[in-house]
Amino acid sequence: MSLGTGTEALARLAEERVDHRFKGLPPDAAGLTVAELAAQGRNLFTGGFTTPVLALSAERLEHNLALMETYSARHGLAFAPHGKTSMAPQLFRRQIERGAWGITLAVPHQVRVAREFGIERIFLANEVVDPAALRWIAAELAADPSFRLVCYVDSVRGVELMDAVLRGCARPVDVVVELGAGEGARTGVRTEAECAAVADAVAGVETLRLVGVAGYEGEVPQADPERVGAWLRRLTALAVEFDKAGRFAGLEEVIVSAGGSAWFDAVAEVFAGIPELSVPVLKLLRSGAYVSHDVGHYRRVTPFNRVPEEGALEPAFRLWAQIVSRPSPDQAFANAGKRDAAYDLDLPSVEVVRDAGTGAVRDDAGVTVTGLSDQHAWLRTEAGAALEVGDWVGLGLSHPCTSFDKWQLIPVVEADGTVVDFVRTFF
Repeated sequence: MSLGTGTEALARLAEERVDHRFKGLPPDAAGLTVAELAAQGRNLFTGGFTTPVLALSAERLEHNLALMETYSARHGLAFAPHGKTSMAPQLFRRQIERGAWGITLAVPHQVRVAREFGIERIFLANEVVDPAALRWIAAELAADPSFRLVCYVDSVRGVELMDAVLRGCARPVDVVVELGAGEGARTGVRTEAECAAVADAVAGVETLRLVGVAGYEGEVPQADPERVGAWLRRLTALAVEFDKAGRFAGLEEVIVSAGGSAWFDAVAEVFAGIPELSVPVLKLLRSGAYVSHDVGHYRRVTPFNRVPEEGALEPAFRLWAQIVSRPSPDQAFANAGKRDAAYDLDLPSVEVVRDAGTGAVRDDAGVTVTGLSDQHAWLRTEAGAALEVGDWVGLGLSHPCTSFDKWQLIPVVEADGTVVDFVRTFF
């Protein structure tokens, strides 16, 4: 899938017709294309949008894209943001335009989506042993010389399964040995000796090519700066040892990759100390949640809290819901629930209230989300809270990954409420 064909696929998104599939969009827009609706520049609050509706801030989205581009460049890091966060090809393209080396993904279906939209470099941060998926990957590699895919391996058995499917394929599949983050952590080889055994298994087949090492520091048990730093030094030392053993002979570059959204400052610090190897090192960062950030979990754990001089991400999501019931002075209900809002890490938080009569926006004024039903938010209201049936509440969300996945078409909204674009997701 060439970049040009991917551009055509993106253009087709704009030609999609607005209809009942897409939550929150104006009913009177049915039949318009997405491009036609965007061109109208409707206001999110007065232009016929229905609640609940998720909005993505145009200004904050651009700020976050620019900040991580600058951060990666400043620290000499290549960047392959994790696409599982948004599964939005329009955002993939903007990330690449902002200097990303490629896109990280987690499962083969996500790779298929990215390929449909012309993504030419994919880091698949997972093991792949499914025969059907491997045959499809091999066919993509054979059909497009410009396509590069790198995936994890963490066992001799996995290498054997991959080899059995890939024999006779035109190009070997590039793999990195995944170093596990510790006992009881997620996937990945637990010891350096086992890493060497996996690397030997890769060297023994023609269907795979070892191109580096990788892992995910966010799985380090009881993660703190010392433990995360120690694991990252194990990862970089593994790359050095593999290089000394000649495992990277003949490569143009070696990949050393880590970096979620909570410890990329530690990744930058440790990766800066990687010594010169026999071939250049691609220091690949994979943080993904930055694109929208949030007001909960990632606001608490972002490395920018530790290095404020580097900048700050801004929460770009706001879920707008409407007060539909006010049964008592201390209770109210809004029409957004688990089907609409992330709730796996934190409940949504009421940030602002928009008066149904005047349109004036004010602070939350003592309104708290205490629970979610499928289609209702339970709100506790303090004494004197000015909240009426018909008011709109702007909810802040925690965890971008489980916010994007509930919405197929998300309005991109400027600060004055003008809807300027729509982002299509594919989960």
